[in-house]
Amino acid sequence: MSSTHDADVVAGPAADRPRRTRRFGRLVGIGLVAALAAMVVTTLAAALARVVGVDFALPEGGEAIPLGGFTVVTGFFSVVGVVIAVALLRWSARPALRFVWTTVALTVVSMIPPFLAGGNVATIAALLGLHVVPAAVMIPVLARELRRHESRP
Repeated sequence: MSSTHDADVVAGPAADRPRRTRRFGRLVGIGLVAALAAMVVTTLAAALARVVGVDFALPEGGEAIPLGGFTVVTGFFSVVGVVIAVALLRWSARPALRFVWTTVALTVVSMIPPFLAGGNVATIAALLGLHVVPAAVMIPVLARELRRHESRP
């Protein structure tokens, strides 16, 4: 082996690292801003539902879901969505398409528990809507950012 060849092997991945780091960093930054937006919008929607009479009381625990609960759960699962987006950006040839399919499927699956929790019709309907709200914020934002990177190496 020549020393020139050795230098190429070492320099190749290192030269690509800053571009990849910026790509992932941008996706994470945009995802976290979208997560904050989803948390605010979902909490406001839950507060509005309370104002119009939805009590969010579930018979199993006997207590109503607090507004902060919506904020925390939305934040947690929004960050999970960002992690999924980063993983697909790293390991998928078509990350945007795979992200949309995955997150839409997960959103549909997340709509099962409100039916099993035993709340009244208004609570179930509100909970279903509150599953759609953060998905409507997060999925398009992250899919658009993933699409930006699909055409780049």
